[in-house]
Amino acid sequence: MPEGDTIHHAANRIRPVLEGKIPDAIQTPHPRFGRDRWPERLNGQAVTGVDAHGKHLFLRFEGGLLIHSHLRMTGKWRVRDADWPFPRNTWLVIHAGERLVAEINGPVLELMTASRARLDQRIAGLGPDILAPEFDEQAFLRRLRTDDPTRTIGDALLDQRIIAGIGNLWKAEGCFEAGIDPWRRTGDVTDAEALAIIHATRPRMQESAQHGMQERFKVVYGTAGRPCPRCGQASNIRSRGQGDDNRTTYWCPRCQR
Repeated sequence: MPEGDTIHHAANRIRPVLEGKIPDAIQTPHPRFGRDRWPERLNGQAVTGVDAHGKHLFLRFEGGLLIHSHLRMTGKWRVRDADWPFPRNTWLVIHAGERLVAEINGPVLELMTASRARLDQRIAGLGPDILAPEFDEQAFLRRLRTDDPTRTIGDALLDQRIIAGIGNLWKAEGCFEAGIDPWRRTGDVTDAEALAIIHATRPRMQESAQHGMQERFKVVYGTAGRPCPRCGQASNIRSRGQGDDNRTTYWCPRCQR
């Protein structure tokens, strides 16, 4: 699943193409949008903002309408030249000058009013965005401490109601960098330790959101059975499913306590 840095990176690429401009054309090729009349409802309206919160991306238009997207496991945003032959599973295409923005195979793509978005618990219930210009550490800690203290810290970091934007890759990398065992109970993790994970993760995610190339930040993710890059213990990176979604966690039991 694309993580928060990938979505912010998409917003950063889309923004100069669309923000402040009236699209030349809007297409919704997927049959599910046939009756929704997005092109007619958005006709002549300028894009007033392109922003992201966690794994959610928003295209905001004049008149109080916005397009909300969550890519889940299969979706992609693309910015291409206007003559790009977009694939058949494209759901949305917005043309602006010599460029276009396309959303491909994204399970959550909807047009809604800004007022509805403010009340929608999928959005309003999100925790503080780890990539916000000013990260609200106290809000993160409050949400963490009102959660189940027997839950593992690795699982809690994936809960978008506690902190928005961290996914499985950044959970593993942040816990490793901070030296925290992702299997430790949240109640046994101090505030300073929880923030150490965020402080280790946030600058790397910011760099990835700005420039992309998330792969270069992988240290332990996907390296099960290999020597630990910190302690050098042979075959010491372990992997096991964690949480309700059973997403694979990577960690070094010798380095992370």
